Amino acid sequence: MTEGVKKISIKVGLPPGTLVHIGKKKSEKVRIRIIEFNEEQYRERELSTIDEYLPSPHESLITWMNIDGLHRNDVMEKIGGLFHLHPLTLEDIVNTGQSPKMEDYKDYLFIVLKMLYYDEKMGEITTEQVSFCLGSNFLISFQEETEKDVFDTVRERIRNDKSRMRKMGADYLTYALIDAIVDSYFIILEKLGEQIEFLEEKVVNEPTQEVPHDIHKLKRAMIFLRKSIWPLREVISGMERGDSPLIRESTHVYLRDIYDHTIRIIETIETFRDILSGILDVYLSSISNRINAVMKVLTIIATIFMPLTFLAGVYGMNFRYMPELEWPWGYPAILLLMAVISIFMLFYFRRKKWL
Repeated sequence: MTEGVKKISIKVGLPPGTLVHIGKKKSEKVRIRIIEFNEEQYRERELSTIDEYLPSPHESLITWMNIDGLHRNDVMEKIGGLFHLHPLTLEDIVNTGQSPKMEDYKDYLFIVLKMLYYDEKMGEITTEQVSFCLGSNFLISFQEETEKDVFDTVRERIRNDKSRMRKMGADYLTYALIDAIVDSYFIILEKLGEQIEFLEEKVVNEPTQEVPHDIHKLKRAMIFLRKSIWPLREVISGMERGDSPLIRESTHVYLRDIYDHTIRIIETIETFRDILSGILDVYLSSISNRINAVMKVLTIIATIFMPLTFLAGVYGMNFRYMPELEWPWGYPAILLLMAVISIFMLFYFRRKKWL
């Protein structure tokens, strides 16, 4: 999470709009996929280079261009020229350390989101920046990786000629893609919720030294999620309540649904953070109780042995003349006295419910 911050120093002193890729080079080759559709027509293709792209002469066709790989500045500049994207937009696209936001450039809306994945093997959350440029009849999406995304269900809906997607515009397509991203957050929260439940049982039944590390790891995940998702609420609210002609009135109701989902996600994150704080308190209390129990046992043992040690110390002194030294029953008598004292003290502790 700090790598992107370190690379920002590369841009110091450069003019605004200078393209400097900040982030991991996750794709050696830029992949360009285009889907053009309306209610009657559908065409899907993949370009070898951006030079192969020819705008559709039919204004009724909705064009979705998905770009995987942001490290080629020449490709980004050509895309910006084709769709008249502002240099600051291109700069923010290649800078993958952006927070979720929306900017209105009148001819298009620029939207930045975070696409999150849960790595089952590592047990960690990985992130990828997704940028959208929404125009009147086109949508351009920019991703860092080519291997995966959460848009397959949207592509299947477009391929279905009876789907509502084919009858709607680019704004509805943008809604569908954002909705797919937001729905993936619920999957991550479900995974984290299972970890928290397991951690709760572990703390109650058998707290170990690994528990604080697990709690710290989950709390960092919650902070990361909050940082990635909290600004999304303002993005969706701005799209739903804004006056941009690029988002039709019929799409606002769907954006409100995403807004509600975002609120639920944020509330769940806050709940998980509170639960983790409670688990840490329970763990510390449990450890404290265990230490108190051990100290209690040791204190009782030391208290019992105090009079026994006193008797042993008295009769261990090297004086010539001491009572009972010459008595044949002196040794058994002292042992019996020690046993009586020990039994009496145990009985007393038991009666006081100290044992």
